[in-house]
Amino acid sequence: MKRLLVAVLVLLSVSSFGQTVQDLIDKVDVNNLELIVSEFSGEQPTTVNGTEVSIINRQHANNDLAAAYIKERLQQFDNLIVEEQNFNTFGKNIIATQVGKTNPDNIYLLTAHYDSITDYCADDNATGTAAVLEIARILSGQCMENTIVYAFWDEEEIGLRGSKYYAAQANNSNLNILGVINLDMVGYDGDAPGELGDNDFDIDVRNVHGSLTIKDDLLSIFDTYTFDLNPIVVNPGTTGSDHASFWNQGYPAVLVGESWETNDQTPYYHSSSDRLSTLDLPYFHEITKLVTAYMATKGALFSVDNSVTVNQTSLSANQSSASYQWYNCDTNTMLTGETGQDFQPVVSGSYAVEITVGSCTEMSDCISFVTLAIEDSISDYFQITPNPVTSILTINSSLKSNISIYLYNVSGQLVLETASNKKKSRIDMSAFASGIYYLKIKGNEKVATFKIVKE
Repeated sequence: MKRLLVAVLVLLSVSSFGQTVQDLIDKVDVNNLELIVSEFSGEQPTTVNGTEVSIINRQHANNDLAAAYIKERLQQFDNLIVEEQNFNTFGKNIIATQVGKTNPDNIYLLTAHYDSITDYCADDNATGTAAVLEIARILSGQCMENTIVYAFWDEEEIGLRGSKYYAAQANNSNLNILGVINLDMVGYDGDAPGELGDNDFDIDVRNVHGSLTIKDDLLSIFDTYTFDLNPIVVNPGTTGSDHASFWNQGYPAVLVGESWETNDQTPYYHSSSDRLSTLDLPYFHEITKLVTAYMATKGALFSVDNSVTVNQTSLSANQSSASYQWYNCDTNTMLTGETGQDFQPVVSGSYAVEITVGSCTEMSDCISFVTLAIEDSISDYFQITPNPVTSILTINSSLKSNISIYLYNVSGQLVLETASNKKKSRIDMSAFASGIYYLKIKGNEKVATFKIVKE
């Protein structure tokens, strides 16, 4: 009688990092948004350059910590080229570029200013900064056909200086900027936070340089997916934020923000009473989801399926004809030798696969996989002695074919790989540390896994 070595909690199919715009909308995390605003407006300490700090003030001559915070967070994301753009003695834009795989010269910008007028200033503009960071987190894990630039402007509060510099440089370089979404104050709604209400928000636009097309595309996105929002088109829109710098250089742009048009802007504007506690987080969440959908649509998702299917004994990448590399998410380590489309975990854990198709590399979500190892393993094809082992482990095989032998440590990392054409194979384990190991043997389409105790 054959006894099963591994029992698995079976999930028929697990979808990983979004393959549709709706998947990406669903990735927007209101808790992330709240945390970033709390840290960036000084409500709670955070870590910058390995040191605990509080970013209470972001006035233009006192915001190096704020710039470093943004830069560090962006550098944690995949597929971004992050740079500082110094434009005067104090002024410093932070620019992150996600280069398009098919049309790298087709550029879409998502922008927010990060400087403030006084202390805290949660709505103006920690909310816009947080939204751009959250959208960058989500979209940077995807390959895009077009280029997306995530831009964080300095010195907006004293004359739009950062965005003016960038837009002028872009014009001088003939950059093909096809659209700019500027987020400035996106967290306040006059209804009680979290309560049902009008949820008005403004799209400030002018009939210049194709900007009306961005407005139309936003409204199309609004009609295609479900958002708890009410759009107010303001035409002619304000020139009081960074989108105007792009209008002045001949580029299409709009401002998305809370509704000044209906007098529903924060009453704490430009004061230190502009605090996290005054914001409507569900409303802020909805605006971020809408802009995520727009950027994902215009960026154009590259056709790579990075979802994973969980079978009874293995994980399988759904994308065929690709290169694969499996990772242990619990230890943040690459699993040496696990480069097939299918992966058979030998220990319980959380696993992900990196999939490469041409120039595009995407990572799946981390998938939990639970194995319940039986202490006394029995196989019709292999016998393992002695177990526990102190030095030499013997493998007896009844197969007529060669066998492949893989030894994993308790974290699932491959520590030994070999092959044998003998009926009796020997593994010297004397140099290995004491502990639990897993021995996987493959041969003639037969696979068995054994729990090994090294004394």
